[in-house]
Formats: sequence, structure tokens, C-alpha cells
Amino acid sequence: MRFSRIIIFLLIAGTVAGIGYWRHIHPDVISVTVTYVEKGDVEATVANTRAGTIKACRRAKMSPSLGGQISELPFPEGAAVKRNDILLQLWNEDLRAEVVHAESALRAAEDNSQAICLQAANARRTADRSYKLYQSEHVSRQEYDRVKSEADARHAECKAARANMEVAKAALQIAQSRLQRTILYAPFDGVIANINGELNEYVTPSPPGIQTPPVIDLIEPDCFYLSAPIDEVDAPRVKPGMAARITLDAWRGRIFPGEVTRIGSYVIDREKQARTVEVELKFTNPEDIKSLLVGYSADVDIIIKTHSNVLRIPSEAMLDEEHVLVFNPDNQTLEERSITKGIANWNYTEVISGLAEGEALVTSLGDEGVEAGAVAEITDRNSDD
Repeated sequence: MRFSRIIIFLLIAGTVAGIGYWRHIHPDVISVTVTYVEKGDVEATVANTRAGTIKACRRAKMSPSLGGQISELPFPEGAAVKRNDILLQLWNEDLRAEVVHAESALRAAEDNSQAICLQAANARRTADRSYKLYQSEHVSRQEYDRVKSEADARHAECKAARANMEVAKAALQIAQSRLQRTILYAPFDGVIANINGELNEYVTPSPPGIQTPPVIDLIEPDCFYLSAPIDEVDAPRVKPGMAARITLDAWRGRIFPGEVTRIGSYVIDREKQARTVEVELKFTNPEDIKSLLVGYSADVDIIIKTHSNVLRIPSEAMLDEEHVLVFNPDNQTLEERSITKGIANWNYTEVISGLAEGEALVTSLGDEGVEAGAVAEITDRNSDD
């Protein structure tokens, strides 16, 4: 019985050893995809941290500065308007009446001022004649003083009348200003994007500290720019005038050339978000503007610098910051290789040393069994044109 157990144990051990030896001399072959080291251009870029937004160069979100009932909405949403066109008017008959009253009061004050000042001028001439008569002793000093005092009084009345005329002008300006507050004018040529109100509805201005939706949203239709946040760490490398590539979700596969026009002057600190700096970019191709709408989401790659005709590999082929897996065609194995890299972006990494043009790099790094020393066969080649 004991001898039989020994025989069974030896058979099992021999089988395991045989399987191990077989695997040693016939290791499992894994399938890998590769790419090849090539020469080309590599760009160092800065990308936005969150989606950017297409904005109009000029946009006015307007509401009346006082409450009232909407009496006129001359244009519908989507209408093109010219500068100084009336976009909205509140009921203002009472204020118009106040303007008419103030205009009448001003005319009356002007007429009264003219009459009083004419009388003052005549009294001044009489005083001058009386003075000459006094000097020639044809009138008494008492008579001359009376005439002079009357002329001085008339002059003071003229000054008071002119002051009253200025008061009437100011009252008219106040009435006109109050009337103007009931009317919204287009500050520039544009398109009405949104109207938040209907005829005869009552609108009220926003209370202090509380923002309410604007009644009229006016945008400039022929000028757009991109506003996008970048990480505060990248901000010092970005300068106005740098070229950029802009992509939009609404236009997948299309690249819009752009240029940095402005870099934010402060860091935006939002709760539970990375600190960022806002950058603005213009579209350098005027034809691209025709395809845009305000509010589109967009991404951007700002080109910091470019190295041309250098060795490069897809960035996805990097194991870490310094290593790659190279496929050795002589023994069909994978070898870990240290490299020195230069500038890099999401697509390509520049290789300064450690690789030669044409060498095969493994890109299927996440597959099971893909590691240094593994025996492999190439099943596909990544296309990196």
C-alpha cells in the first residue's frame, strides 16, 4: 500500500516537472500590437482643463432699470437690429407728460428771463444817464442813488431769472432721463438671442445682490472668440500670439486654427476644482466664424514650441516617464528599454536617446502577460500617420 502511494507521488511529480520543463522550452506566445519609431514633428502643447465656451465679442444682457408694464417689443427673437434701435419700451405716458410739462416750464422760464433782463438793461442805461446828469449837477445825489439802486435790483432779478431758467433745464433733463429709463436701445448692431418677457407683462429690476434673467439678450453675430481655462501651472508658458488648434464637439474631426489673444490677470479658485487661469483665443480663419454659435463647447491645444524632423513615438507606448517595451524580432521577446525623452504631448513624445528609427514598440501595454521577457508575436501594427 505504501509502495503504491510512493509510485503515485512520483508519477505526479514527474508530470509537473515535465509540464514545467515543456513550458520552459516552449513558453506561451502572447499577441501584441506595435508601432514603429519614426521621424516627424513633435509639439509641446498646453490643453484646457475643462471645456471652453464660444462667446460673442460683444454681448449685452439688458433689463430696464425700473419696473413697469411692457408696452412695446418691436423685434422678435432672432431679428437683426441696428445700433440705437428701440428693443423694448415700458408704459410711460405719465413720464412723457412730465417731459411736456418740463419743456413748457423751461420755455416760460426763458421768456421770463428775457423780459426781466431787458428791463434790467434798460434800468442800467437810465442809471448811466443819471450819473452823467449828477456829474453836471442837473440831478441830486439822492435822485441818482434811487435810479442806481433800481438798476442794481433789476440786474439781480435778471440773474435770478437766468438761474430759474437753469433750474427748468435741469428739471427737463431729469424728466427726460426718467423717460429714457423705460426704453431699451440697441448698443450695437446685433441679433436678439432671447427675449424674456411678453407684451403687457410687468417687469421688475433685480434686487441688490440678486441676479434675475435679462429681458433682452443681444449678441454681435460676426465676431466670436473662445474662452477656456488652463491649469495655473501652465499659465506662465502661454503668451499672446501663440498658435493653437481648436476643436468643437459640434464639429467633430474638424480643426479650427486659432491664436491666443489674452491671458487672465488672476487665478480662478473654485471650490473642489483645480485652480485655473482663463485664456482667450481668436479664430484666425474668418470663414470659420460663419459656422459658430454662441455657447458651443470647445477644447484647445496651445502650441508652446515645435521640434521638427525628430525621432518620435506615440505617447501611449510609454510604460512610465523613462521606459518603453521594445519587440526584439531576433528572439521574439519583449525588452524593457530606458529612453531619454524630449518634449511631448498627448499624441507624440520626442526621443532624444535610447531608440533607433524603425524599432518596434509595444502599444498594447494593458493586455495580460505583456511584460519584459515575454515571448510575443505581432498581430497588428498601429497606424501613426
